[in-house]
Amino acid sequence: MTGKIRKRLYFLLAAALACVAAVASALFFSANLLRLETPSAKADAIVVLGGETIYRPARALELYQQGVATNIIITGEGDCESVRVVLAGKGVPAASIQMECASRTTRENAQFTIPLLRAQHTKRVILVTSWFHSRRALHCFRHFAPEIEFISLPTTIDLPRHHWPAKWARRWVLSEYVKIIYYRVRFGIPSW
Repeated sequence: MTGKIRKRLYFLLAAALACVAAVASALFFSANLLRLETPSAKADAIVVLGGETIYRPARALELYQQGVATNIIITGEGDCESVRVVLAGKGVPAASIQMECASRTTRENAQFTIPLLRAQHTKRVILVTSWFHSRRALHCFRHFAPEIEFISLPTTIDLPRHHWPAKWARRWVLSEYVKIIYYRVRFGIPSW
């Protein structure tokens, strides 16, 4: 084996090890890097972002039952109706639930929900989403409505145990890093 080939092999091995270390670090430190929870306070509304129908509705219900807000807005195409059924089935009155079922992205969740919040003269809103999505979601809503105070109270039951996300969440966690970069570059929405 020539010296040139050996150097290339060492470089490829080092690059592969660096990629593995980066992925492992991104997963291991994900709760510290991606999860953003702000102090709890009373609010005018709870906004539940679509994309997941087990932990997010449960968290919104928990906060509603604690009395932190009396209105819930469900945002997101696809599972909007499923989330409404879960909340209504657990005792949230239909009059307390409003839906925005056209948005397909976090940016659209913010853009389509904010006019509803402004129409209600909302001053403080609690955002409920998955723990790994909370940083980008919070900054996205703040970007489009700086006059409204947004509080992030993401899911907690699905937080990583001993730093490692559940197997089902790892793909979502890793893709969140890419989405944070994309939102910064494409839309000018910083998450840090």
